[in-house]
Amino acid sequence: MHTRWKPSVTVAAVIERDGRYLLVEEHTAEGLRLNNPAGHLDPGEGLLEAVVRETLEETTHAFTPTALVGVYLSRFQREGRNGRPAQDVTYLRFAYCGELGAVVPGRTLDTGIVRTLWLTPDEIRASSARHRSPLVVRCMEDHLAGQRQPLSLVFTDPSVSLPPAPDA
Repeated sequence: MHTRWKPSVTVAAVIERDGRYLLVEEHTAEGLRLNNPAGHLDPGEGLLEAVVRETLEETTHAFTPTALVGVYLSRFQREGRNGRPAQDVTYLRFAYCGELGAVVPGRTLDTGIVRTLWLTPDEIRASSARHRSPLVVRCMEDHLAGQRQPLSLVFTDPSVSLPPAPDA
């Protein structure tokens, strides 16, 4: 029997200020890595809600998306560890650029996030061995190239936020 393929849907914030990009340094199964503020789409939320939430959780800052930079598909092979088999993971990433707002009082960095960093494009390119995925630099390069799509390109039907139907 064929198993249905289900890529992990993620969102990322591509945030530039004064020629530098905001990244997070985070603990991963592969060690300390650099990434855009990013994370998984949660049940019941749209992509815009997810990128706002993930940016807040990973940076403690409010975020207002202004455009879709791109949609990306990547595959990652995670080595087996502690008796667990190797994993073949595919990510479908929606990357948004926008405006970083103020720190939200009372917020702390999400578990696993060590710190935030503002890096130049050259510093990001030079640190590729530490990137969580090749999409970190690709999203930045697309942003630098002026790639922007309207937020309306991605539609979330209101049914997504409805509670699940009770079992019959």
